[in-house]
Amino acid sequence: MPESPIDKYRYFLKDSVRLTADSWLTDQSAGVAPPPVEKPPSADARRVKLTPADRWSGVSPVDLARAIGNRRSRRTFGPQPLALDQLAFLLWATQGVREVLPSGTALRTVPSAGARHALETYLCVMNVAGLEPGVFRYLPVEHQLVLEFEEPQLGRRLTEATLGQAFVGRAAVVFCWTTIPYRMEWRYGLAGHRMILLDAGHVCQNLYLACEAIGAGTCAVAAYHQDLMDRLLRVDGRDEFTIYLAAVGKL
Repeated sequence: MPESPIDKYRYFLKDSVRLTADSWLTDQSAGVAPPPVEKPPSADARRVKLTPADRWSGVSPVDLARAIGNRRSRRTFGPQPLALDQLAFLLWATQGVREVLPSGTALRTVPSAGARHALETYLCVMNVAGLEPGVFRYLPVEHQLVLEFEEPQLGRRLTEATLGQAFVGRAAVVFCWTTIPYRMEWRYGLAGHRMILLDAGHVCQNLYLACEAIGAGTCAVAAYHQDLMDRLLRVDGRDEFTIYLAAVGKL
């Protein structure tokens, strides 16, 4: 009997592929150099330096048990802007680098299979003090932002790309995680695709907990129009594509 669609996608949720994928056929096993830890920015792009860890203002100590207990999805945001230091803290909490290691790997504030970290963090900025509306990207190694492009109609385009979810377009900033799947494929081949989705979950949960320390709320978004989001972020949709979103705003 032919495999049904539901069985096919349930298979993806399992780790059975590891038993059939040939690990000796990966580029790592073939001696190919690893891809870079982060997507290189263009040489002339404008960069924004961010306050280093533990020197932020507007970030309060929060008991971990209370942060976990208070965690929930919030879709209503206040009009006040997010401070740049608070944004720096959220970026460090979700993708901050503690140490760059050989072989294109890094130790970060979140776990990743094989320390491959196949995600890039784009920020659709609409209400952050000191930043113009536009699409920025986080450079975790340098702890900097790079301006990808300005976009005055960002809120409208985000609402459209998230299938009419208006709260996304009213956020102060929307975290948009793309994946560069080759970073994971380089080591794990076909077995790496499931790991990328697991990694995205680790990252977004840290965002939820970190928001509790700055009086902000967030809501993860997994429903979006793939082509519209990829076009909005100006990624190619094949070697890099959107995989997860989260709207953030002050409460």
